Amino acid sequence: MKDDVRQDVCALDESVSAEQRTLLGLAYRMLGSIHDAEDVVQEAYSRLYAMPEEARRDIRAPIAWLTRVVGRICLDQLTSARVRRERYVGEWIPEPLRDHGAWSSTRAGQADPADQVTLDESVSMGMLVILESVTPAERVAFVLHDVFGLPFTEIAEVAGRTPQACRQLAVSARRRLAEGRARPLAGVERHRHVVSAFKRACESGDFDDLVAVLDPGVSVHTDGGGKVRAGLRAVVGAAKVARLFAGLLRKQPGLEFAEESVNGRPGIVIRLHGATVAVVATEAGGDALTRIWVVVNPDKLHAWTGRY
Repeated sequence: MKDDVRQDVCALDESVSAEQRTLLGLAYRMLGSIHDAEDVVQEAYSRLYAMPEEARRDIRAPIAWLTRVVGRICLDQLTSARVRRERYVGEWIPEPLRDHGAWSSTRAGQADPADQVTLDESVSMGMLVILESVTPAERVAFVLHDVFGLPFTEIAEVAGRTPQACRQLAVSARRRLAEGRARPLAGVERHRHVVSAFKRACESGDFDDLVAVLDPGVSVHTDGGGKVRAGLRAVVGAAKVARLFAGLLRKQPGLEFAEESVNGRPGIVIRLHGATVAVVATEAGGDALTRIWVVVNPDKLHAWTGRY
């Protein structure tokens, strides 16, 4: 009997854990911030448990209820976040994920491999950055429908609009994403090969080797948040980007480059005397890097530094 009870408890723990991962993954895709995502999910659970017990029992599918609540909170947060980010020092880049697998759980019953590809891609830095350019309502509609498979009738409850209007919001977000992804991305193995070549070029400091692994139109975006010195505007062009990294190595001898997965794609972690000082997310097309995001804001590196 004790073994049966223990198994039931374990099954319940696994169910709750999977539920929380799904909600965290949803909130992160909405907000681009691990800390904010955790706060939103905690708030959703607080609202659930603040309800009278009888009202809670009337909720037939708690995960569906929690998903809608998380969506509503995120919609409110996105609206206020736009104002905050207008005052942000320099470019605002989503917080880089270290263990992307822990944030890639999907809703129960969605196990189609094709859906998983969409789920993985939706957490990539490239897509998160493009999602920053759409309206809050478009982002919510797209993430809930295209990534998490919610019907527009349920999304309408979150957005406070008709199902038809929510469908158009998702279409608009989809169009913006397509425009931002006009060039095909390299496969993961090709991408990893390019990042390895970039790492070797950085370590050698060879200007020509750096240029060789950079697309002519490559851009580098840096997020220091006013906490550390960082470029306030994007650097564009292979020669300029190569000079940027070559100059960084000259100014900071002793930098170490390590290949790691960043938001589920090949990336690089930069350390100085063993301490993580930057996380680099990348996007590749063909045999070259096309976009590079360098996060140096220490507030966004907690998952990599262990400081919370």
